[in-house]
Amino acid sequence: MLDKSKLSTLVKPDDAESSQEAKQNISPQEIARFDALAETWWDPNGKYKTALLFNQARISYFIPQICQHFKRDPNDALPLKGLRILDVGSGGGLVCEPLAKAGATVLGIDASEMSVEVAKRHAVSSQLKIEYRHLLSTDLVKEGQTFDVVINAEVVEHVPDQQALIAECCELVVQDGLLVLATLNRTIKSWIIAIVGAEYVMRYLPVGTHDWRMFVTPQELNQMADANGLRQVSESGMKYNPFSGVWSLSQDTSVNYIQCYQK
Repeated sequence: MLDKSKLSTLVKPDDAESSQEAKQNISPQEIARFDALAETWWDPNGKYKTALLFNQARISYFIPQICQHFKRDPNDALPLKGLRILDVGSGGGLVCEPLAKAGATVLGIDASEMSVEVAKRHAVSSQLKIEYRHLLSTDLVKEGQTFDVVINAEVVEHVPDQQALIAECCELVVQDGLLVLATLNRTIKSWIIAIVGAEYVMRYLPVGTHDWRMFVTPQELNQMADANGLRQVSESGMKYNPFSGVWSLSQDTSVNYIQCYQK
């Protein structure tokens, strides 16, 4: 499932400009495609209402896990107050806004300038103070920034160098901080549901949104995080009921899943 501006595989660069794009771990084709979609993300009755429901289920895992890690009460009015949280690939702000409402100081970054502008406008209309920047995780690493929580949700399956992205996210987490990763598992079931079902049959997503070969198994994600000094502390799958239209958390990680890591 995807609700953000994402990045995908790059063709071999033939000129200096393409070479620079490759160094930045981005795909201009993917960015352009999601630019065109950005304006529709927040419409609860629009074609991406499934993504909004998906995000609600995802947030229902994110916030309690963050609270548990930092010994906060999720029932407090502002349970995340005082925490600095980074959302890598923030798109239209679907993850950032609930975190800000929970009291966190939130920075959302995205490779799509259009997505950043959409997110900024929606934050203003929602009367939320959220910082959005048009840049990559690489740029924040160079700035020497760190955060209590780094979230990378449905991004890793869209970048050419997955290990580099995870390494950067790990570096951006403070010592004893939390890294939250969410993506799609590379299984036959995920191919049937996330690509054939979501893109070709139900048309929840445009055809070509995902490349199954870029999906990442939980074991592979674990290895990437472990190589950068982080250990897994929790995991959850996600499932969709096509009859009720409801997304929920599940023990089944064969399609969508979330993993949390402590540094």
